[in-house]
Amino acid sequence: MSTTILLVFHRNLDFEKKMLYTLRVDARNTHPDPRFLHLGPFKDTAVVKISVDDTDEPPVFSKPSYLIEVDEDIKEGSIIGQVTAYDPDVMNNLIKYSVDRHTDMDRIFSIHSENGSIFTLKPLDRESSPWHNITVTAIELNNPKQISDIPVFIRILDINDHAPEFATYYETYVCENAKPGQLIQTISVMDKDDPPRGHKFFFEPVPDFPLNPNFTIVDNKDNTAGIMTRKDGYSRNKMSTYLLPILIFDNDYPIQSSTGTLTIRVCACDDQGNMQSCNAEALVLAAGLSTGALVAILLCVILLLILVVLFAALKRQRKKEPLIISKDDVRDNIVTYNDEGGGEEDTQAFDIGTLRNPEAREDSKLRRDVMPETVFQIRRTVPLWENIDVQDFIHRRLKENDSDPSAPPYDSLATYAYEGNDSIAESLSSLESLTTDFNQDYDYLSDWGPRFKKLADMYGGDDSDHD
Repeated sequence: MSTTILLVFHRNLDFEKKMLYTLRVDARNTHPDPRFLHLGPFKDTAVVKISVDDTDEPPVFSKPSYLIEVDEDIKEGSIIGQVTAYDPDVMNNLIKYSVDRHTDMDRIFSIHSENGSIFTLKPLDRESSPWHNITVTAIELNNPKQISDIPVFIRILDINDHAPEFATYYETYVCENAKPGQLIQTISVMDKDDPPRGHKFFFEPVPDFPLNPNFTIVDNKDNTAGIMTRKDGYSRNKMSTYLLPILIFDNDYPIQSSTGTLTIRVCACDDQGNMQSCNAEALVLAAGLSTGALVAILLCVILLLILVVLFAALKRQRKKEPLIISKDDVRDNIVTYNDEGGGEEDTQAFDIGTLRNPEAREDSKLRRDVMPETVFQIRRTVPLWENIDVQDFIHRRLKENDSDPSAPPYDSLATYAYEGNDSIAESLSSLESLTTDFNQDYDYLSDWGPRFKKLADMYGGDDSDHD
């Protein structure tokens, strides 16, 4: 019968500490057969030797973690601490150190790759970052796969480098009927520093103004100060605002101090000391206008502006649209004849309303764009009947205008602008004639009536006139 022996290790083996283990193992039969007891003891002893093989292990740091404390006013490039690591193998390879940049994104710290000395790259500020937690990596030079990491906790120690200042903005006022020794404000301060013995602040008047005739600064010895009145009564008319400078300093080293200025307004108060009005509002009240009156005036102005806007909108809506929107409209109307050559005033020569209602035709008018050489007596037309034939009426008017020297000529491009492109007669205006002065006979102008007499004199006659 055979038996298997199982060896169990209770701790880790370390080749560098012990390379060989020797064990003596005793084997005994615990239940022997009584019939064979005379054959002797039923046990045996054996020696077991255990040899530990060497394996390449990563570097080992001297501590499980490091804590480094450094003052916040340390200069850049100063060494703040050191970490050490070694190779546990027999080869004792050299170690290279580095900072894991994932734990130092701002690159505030660095480390010497050979000796593990940590130094600063940038100034430190405890008020912004009191702690920095970085990771240092150790790598074997002969085997870069063997890597070890160690956390390094860096605590920034406080240095008294900030001056105390007011804890908040104070809106301080003093009543006009205030009495001497009356408390009007209690102030407190704050400091970004954190001294180990706690804060202690002191309040004093500014050395340049040691004695203030209006107010007194009382240090309460509990990091607060009280502002007390020093005289009897204040007047807004004489002085509406007072500026009180206060010197504040701490007791740490080096001592830091600052000057805070307290603005004190003079206000009207009731008998219980409750503020009623100050400064600008008081001036308005003195003029006889209350807050309600100002609001009423403002509402009236707004209402007036609304009414003006509504009136303008209604007036715009009532405005009639023009008779003719586009000048390209070919219908007979007064606007169409605006470009006859005489300007806007030339439209009076074309009163189309006469054709619609002969009795409503106005008296003949002289042209305003041309000064006639001779002033003719205005000729009044003979009254017509309502049932007169339109064709007969047009012929009569044509004959009258032919003999009237004050009537304007009808031969213009604008008058004959609507013949149409397909007209076989083409343009009825002589202004678009293709003939020239050399082959044009102007003698017919004399037959057109008195209104063309001047043109006949200019262009008609013998050839010697042209020379």
